[in-house]
Amino acid sequence: MDSTIGDGCHILASMIEGSRVDDSVEIGPFSHLRPGCHIESRVHIGNFGEVKKSRLGKDAKMGHFSYIGDADIGDNVNIGAGTITCNYDGFEKHRTIVGEDAFIGSDSMLVAPVNIGPRAVTGAGSVVNRDVPADTLAVGVPARHRPKKKRQPD
Repeated sequence: MDSTIGDGCHILASMIEGSRVDDSVEIGPFSHLRPGCHIESRVHIGNFGEVKKSRLGKDAKMGHFSYIGDADIGDNVNIGAGTITCNYDGFEKHRTIVGEDAFIGSDSMLVAPVNIGPRAVTGAGSVVNRDVPADTLAVGVPARHRPKKKRQPD
């Protein structure tokens, strides 16, 4: 399938099918972009990452061993290693939406349909099966919401 690859990309031993990759993107090694992806500028996709029918916004980082399917990932989002979108319920595919500047902790499961608000955080190993409002922390199995602690100035 036809794909478009922007300038200054670094793609190492990876498969790209029917997708658009914008400028200065890093992919792989051993990653797979399945059809219908749009990877915006300066995105990093780590080792053994897989993306299907999804958009990863500018400056997003997706750790190794992650799967993002049927999702819209905002700008400057960090997706920790081992994160997956659980997009299929046995009958239908559902979408996951992650807002700008969100931080998805390693080994999180995002059970679609689910919306993660801007600047929200999921703790490592969380199973997120309901929407997380902006500026909120979601932790546990299933994930519970907590207010995010404000960083104190140095």
